[in-house]
Amino acid sequence: MAYVDFLSAIHKSTTRDYLARVNDPEYPKPRAAELAKQWGHDYWDGDRRICYGGYRYLEGRWEKVARAMAGHYGIKPGDRILDVGCGKAFLLFDFTKVVPGVEVYGIDISGYAIANAKEEVRERLRVGNATSLPFDDGSFDLVFSINTLHNLHCYDLDKALREIERVGRRNRYICVESYRNEQEKANLLYWQVTCEAFNTPEEWAWWFGNAGYTGDHSFIYFE
Repeated sequence: MAYVDFLSAIHKSTTRDYLARVNDPEYPKPRAAELAKQWGHDYWDGDRRICYGGYRYLEGRWEKVARAMAGHYGIKPGDRILDVGCGKAFLLFDFTKVVPGVEVYGIDISGYAIANAKEEVRERLRVGNATSLPFDDGSFDLVFSINTLHNLHCYDLDKALREIERVGRRNRYICVESYRNEQEKANLLYWQVTCEAFNTPEEWAWWFGNAGYTGDHSFIYFE
């Protein structure tokens, strides 16, 4: 299991006002979280003070991530890829651009995201839960989950990690939110609207080991 960072450049390109997120008069943090956790329009395409504020496909934004992951894991035409928590599947679509002939699949708890996903890959997407992946053992050459597993309660986190391990046959990669100090912990608490698993890198390592997860990982920090 190795630490491999594919996401920092994208994460750090966003400017965040942590206190404004907490204190907004119309969408204070509790209200924003209530709306976001419905995983519908408000979460993806509603007001920016709730979550994404319009999650749209931007040419090139995810392609560099797909290219880096494909190169690192040696993805080739005919390989099968699964995104656990695929959202609107922009990254999966860009995998098909970077590696023509690759087979992509995605699963997400949000029916709204699947219904509004990239049309070119939508038929390969399913509404479902990370704790029970509807695929056979060893079905995929690469299984990844980006900014998803920290949204699970502890009693589901172990199940999801074991499922990712089960359906992968070669490569696995997970990226989750974490914190290394009290400032990053406070920023994470202020900014997040769906996170349930608040863990330091050491705690995440415990979860990975306890669940028998053998893949790679990286963390998102709110510096």
